Amino acid sequence: MARTVPDDRLARLVECATQVFIEQGYRRTQMADVAKALGVAKGTLYLYVESKDALDALFDLVARCADDERPFETPPPLPIRTPKPGATLKYVRERLAKNQVPAALAAALGRSRVPDPRAELEGIVRELYDAVARNRRGIKLLDRSARDHPELAALWFEGARGGLMALLGQYLEARSRRKLLRPLPHPAVAARLLIETVVFWAVHRHWDPHPQPVDDCVAKETVVRFIVSALAKE
Repeated sequence: MARTVPDDRLARLVECATQVFIEQGYRRTQMADVAKALGVAKGTLYLYVESKDALDALFDLVARCADDERPFETPPPLPIRTPKPGATLKYVRERLAKNQVPAALAAALGRSRVPDPRAELEGIVRELYDAVARNRRGIKLLDRSARDHPELAALWFEGARGGLMALLGQYLEARSRRKLLRPLPHPAVAARLLIETVVFWAVHRHWDPHPQPVDDCVAKETVVRFIVSALAKE
């Protein structure tokens, strides 16, 4: 008799595998670790991902679905095939390129007249926080796994994060030079501080081994007000 696959197990597999990859990194993760987290026998995983290079197939699946609230409205054929060489990197590259520059920041960089610098800055920080929070599992996954994957590290640290930091530094430098924001000794450092503050509270605190219980809305409002008050003039 053919074995049946529970309707929700593929989504649960993505959730459990994401957590294992985040906790252990790409190199240290084994299929047995994912099976244990899911509460099934290791062999059961091969109902979902083909046995050849199964870990690569699982990582590709997780990278594509980690932050999708309804990833399998149309269930894919099982088992999921091992991706072609470079397919996962291609997907990550395209997704990062698509979401690299928040719309509010892009608009600000192209704006010559700024009637309300404080409101402009607040809009940029809010949009950045929301985007990062919405994609927190994928961001944490890339941040953790890039340490084991040089090509992924180049895409993530040098490309996406570095590119956003450069654009944000350009924005802060331009507004500070025109005296629309507070004077900054080093806009690039301020950009890094802004991004790291947002990313910690929107992403990393959810995996903090000793978390401070904070409501998501409270965390967001505190970060936004803190950054805007630090950089904007009264």
